[in-house]
Amino acid sequence: MATPPLSTLNPARRSRFALRWHTWLLLVAVVAYGVAFAMHWDARGVLWVKEQFKSPAERQASVWLPDYRAVIDAKPLPGMEKDEASDVAYDPQTKTLFSVMGKNPFLVELNLQGDVLRKMPLVGWSNPEGVTVLGDGRLAIVDEREHLISIVKVAAETRELNIADFPKYDLGPSKDQNKAFEAVTWDLGNQQLVLGEERPPALFAWKGDGKVLTGDKLKLASHALDMRNLSALAIDPRTGHMLALSADSHLLLELDKNGQQVSFITLLGGFNGLKNTIPRAEGVTMDEAGTLYMVSEPNLFYRFEKQR
Repeated sequence: MATPPLSTLNPARRSRFALRWHTWLLLVAVVAYGVAFAMHWDARGVLWVKEQFKSPAERQASVWLPDYRAVIDAKPLPGMEKDEASDVAYDPQTKTLFSVMGKNPFLVELNLQGDVLRKMPLVGWSNPEGVTVLGDGRLAIVDEREHLISIVKVAAETRELNIADFPKYDLGPSKDQNKAFEAVTWDLGNQQLVLGEERPPALFAWKGDGKVLTGDKLKLASHALDMRNLSALAIDPRTGHMLALSADSHLLLELDKNGQQVSFITLLGGFNGLKNTIPRAEGVTMDEAGTLYMVSEPNLFYRFEKQR
């Protein structure tokens, strides 16, 4: 008796196998698309293509983030493992950096290599998440939990800051009260603070002279912030372009003065000189030479320099 070909023995079994295969393939495709959409990889791909058509003159006139590489990679800030580094700001007068710790509130001064110079407790703050340098020893500190911004004065002899000693401004309610105002940077050219809500990402401006704020904050166009969250802001003192940092998207994005995307870098391991992915990038700043500084939770320091 002849034996039927193996392929004709179990057509139902083959059909079920094919169905399962196509189902799994479809499921993988749906999940991959969902991840890409959530991480805004589609937008990154479009911007990457646009970057390829930028002329040398356009690149020279911008920050041009693709040229940056990490030269200090994940340097621990000693004794701050449980403090959660939340932001960092460069002071052109002292040539140092100021960083706020969000979990156990204090202000730390660092040199440009990420070495700790002094730590100053922030008495009365609940959850300081943003800091920016205004000039003449003044800093603005954002308390995300209390929806407040304070303008403080830090001198060479300062060892502690008490919120009761300084002017405070109410930031008002946010769309998501638990993901409220976190980012802040001083726009010297326009004499205003630029503030950022974490989620959904949104920008606001508040006029002032570096000592007091006037009027009320005004909402800015935020359509270019196609990122999962907004962690920090900085302004390049040379070009006036803004840097927007997203911890959830592992992304640093450059915007021009019109709020249009110019360039970006990913903060994933294996790219831009990073050995490992930055765990949770929470702060960014830039000095007058164009050097970038970042801090990440829990207590990591990064320095990026442009490779000319």
